[in-house]
Amino acid sequence: MMRTRPLKVALLGCGVVGSEVARIMTTHSADLAARIGAPVELAGIAVRRAGRARAGVPEELLTTDAEALVGRGDIDVVIEVVGGIEPSKSLILKAFENGASVVSANKALLAKDGSELHAAAAKAGVDLYYEAAVAGAIPLIRPLRESLAGDKVNRVLGIVNGTTNFIMDKMDSTGAGYSEALEEATALGYAEADPTADVEGFDAAAKAAILAGIAFHTKVTAADVYREGITEVTAADIASAKEMGCVVKLLAICERAADGESVTARVHPAMIPLSHPLASVREAYNAVFVEAEAAGRLMFYGPGAGGAPTASAVLGDLVAVCRNKLNGATGPGDSVYSQLPAKPMDQVITRYHVSLDVDDRAGVLAQVATVFADHGVSIDTVRQQGREGDASLVVVTHRATDAALSATVDKLRALDSVRGVASIMRVEGE
Repeated sequence: MMRTRPLKVALLGCGVVGSEVARIMTTHSADLAARIGAPVELAGIAVRRAGRARAGVPEELLTTDAEALVGRGDIDVVIEVVGGIEPSKSLILKAFENGASVVSANKALLAKDGSELHAAAAKAGVDLYYEAAVAGAIPLIRPLRESLAGDKVNRVLGIVNGTTNFIMDKMDSTGAGYSEALEEATALGYAEADPTADVEGFDAAAKAAILAGIAFHTKVTAADVYREGITEVTAADIASAKEMGCVVKLLAICERAADGESVTARVHPAMIPLSHPLASVREAYNAVFVEAEAAGRLMFYGPGAGGAPTASAVLGDLVAVCRNKLNGATGPGDSVYSQLPAKPMDQVITRYHVSLDVDDRAGVLAQVATVFADHGVSIDTVRQQGREGDASLVVVTHRATDAALSATVDKLRALDSVRGVASIMRVEGE
């Protein structure tokens, strides 16, 4: 039998995602009630500025006093889609204090203070769900927290930012430069007016921290994630990748060390072979590989951003949290029993693509190869092209540490025969 008294929901934020959440809650209220077992009532919507018309959003629900809305005492669930650290953090903590569960899409906050928020939720006996914080509509957090809870996850590898994937895809498919591809992404609404969070890798790094923490049952914050953006990727890098049968993607990579004593989380551009499934992820789509001991390799693919896809993930969490409320239960909380340290990037082992501008004369290749050997970096392949007195030398290494590669490059720069290091890029997805 369905409960007649509605569960009351407060919505913080009414932008692209928030307005879509409000619209779906209003137009699909009967379906949501049937799935939950009780009606849900949108009790109020906190916005920064009142007086602006929002299509499909009941004007009488709007308020600029978010703190009063969260502190009403009759709110069962708070949905936070404001973003940023403050006031979102304070509002979420106040929601917990008042007995409300929280559904959030706030990757930056969760990557920074996730452990504190989980502890506060556990103390209050309420839920903290955040499927929408990573990869939009793609079900990823719940499979990691629940479906794979009995397995051992060793690696998470994926494309988790649609803006950068769109830019990389356009550079690869059309030959456009970075600036041209970014301009197109902005015109189509894939990139913000200030794209820094996306193109410099901050967005992907926050998501990597969340994924690593859940996958490896250890505390990982955004500060633990090595980060490089795509602003330095050139058309020449894209062309070099094509010559190797690869494409360039901004990847989030979370790994458990082979000895099981540490983890790594990193975000950076990398070349991946065309044979790898991630190579075919086009435009603004996301895709994530999860490698687990028993389950093997699992791939999650779909739209990673946008109002409707993100709202879908928010409402999925809302249904789960409301069901828990009705049953007097809570879902899975923070699982950080491992307490594994995050290994610094200079100790991470990977492959590299190094492009050098060198003199086109005998003996240069031998000099370069000697420098690599002196630093314990073995060479997989070498390609040399000469042109009127100078040449391009492309070296692809076997697996080496970042520290060893950095020392190698410093020595190469000191050689008289090396005119410059054109580019250095990691190679993944062997």
